[in-house]
Amino acid sequence: MRIYILIWFLVISLAQAQTADCTKIFEERKEELRREIEQVDEAKQSLEALRAASNALFERQEKALDEKRSELEAYERQLAEQEEAIKVKLEENERILGLINEAKENRLVETYAKMRDNAAAKILESMDTKEAAGIFFALPPKKVSQIMAKMNPNVASEITSLLNAGPPFE
Repeated sequence: MRIYILIWFLVISLAQAQTADCTKIFEERKEELRREIEQVDEAKQSLEALRAASNALFERQEKALDEKRSELEAYERQLAEQEEAIKVKLEENERILGLINEAKENRLVETYAKMRDNAAAKILESMDTKEAAGIFFALPPKKVSQIMAKMNPNVASEITSLLNAGPPFE
């Protein structure tokens, strides 16, 4: 019986030794897992911090982009308004210029209409034929015939050809 007690005592000792080794292994493994969990938590926190920083940067950039877009739209509207104002002024200036040219032409035509035929013929003969044709075009037909009758036939013929082609005489 002593042998059985001794064997039983050895088995229990061996079982306790193995249990102690298992406990030691479990504790070591538990510590390793705890360190890995800490590393994973740190990595997770770093990732969340990076994500938050990226989102904040993206939002700032998007806000800046929206502000630039608004500025550009306002600038486009301003340019369109200025362009429209310039068009209106240009049309008004063209209208005024037309009135001035018409008044100048009328005055010039009126001057030639009141001149004697000989004097008008000499002046118009010495002018550029295109300018002379422009003046003749505005004069009444009776006055044109009277002045042309007093002109050099070659010059009168050239002016007649221009008048026949019609304005503009350029």
